Amino acid sequence: MILHFWALEAERDTSVTDAAATSSEPNPVEYLQKAYEQTITATSSPNEWKGTTTACAALLHYSIKEPRTPLLYVTNLGDSQCLVMRPKDQSIVYKTSEQWHWFDCPRQLGTNSPDTPMANAVMDKVVIEENDVVLTMSDGVVDNLWEHEVLENVIDSIRKWESGEGGEASGDRAGGAGGGMLFVAEELVKAARKIAEDPYAESPFMERAVEEGLAMEGGKKYSFLKVSCLTNEILGKLDDISVVAALCRKRGG
Repeated sequence: MILHFWALEAERDTSVTDAAATSSEPNPVEYLQKAYEQTITATSSPNEWKGTTTACAALLHYSIKEPRTPLLYVTNLGDSQCLVMRPKDQSIVYKTSEQWHWFDCPRQLGTNSPDTPMANAVMDKVVIEENDVVLTMSDGVVDNLWEHEVLENVIDSIRKWESGEGGEASGDRAGGAGGGMLFVAEELVKAARKIAEDPYAESPFMERAVEEGLAMEGGKKYSFLKVSCLTNEILGKLDDISVVAALCRKRGG
């Protein structure tokens, strides 16, 4: 629900939707604050709904000053993550930082949480290039896969897609175009799930837990969700493995 209201607030802002608007820029944190307030209202009456959520999103825009260059406005609150990858260089050019109150207790919006977007959300501007890949992922991915594993998985999935694997394409398959980002998201979910189900696997979550002095082995257990998939399998911890993948391409014309 909060994502729905967040998107609506961005669409209402002419600095985002009007290509002729050059004197102002988007304010995703303000949009998130309004979305948070609307969500609180919508879940308070006539029945009160309880729950919390982290928030992570990337808004594609452009620099205000000439020459205009593509900019990604990345907003984060909590321990979900946004990664910007440059497959041609096999590199990660940007990632968000996790926000925790303490180990395994991330900043969140909702019931009994003191956190708010205006007070706690962080927004970064990221210069991007054509064919960059943008990922937003829940902690079910980043707790089970190290950064280099995510990068390797995405590059491998793009190569498979370009060679004809992963299903029917809607057009050019180069760089993951033509529907390849759904395949990329699905493959990342599978990789994270494999670690989550392995009681003997080493994982970033296990490493952090050990650093905190806690006894831990294997991946972190989650339910699973990917783009275009609404079926969840509940395992040890009621959480989710979620991936949204996007390919940066120039408009035609």
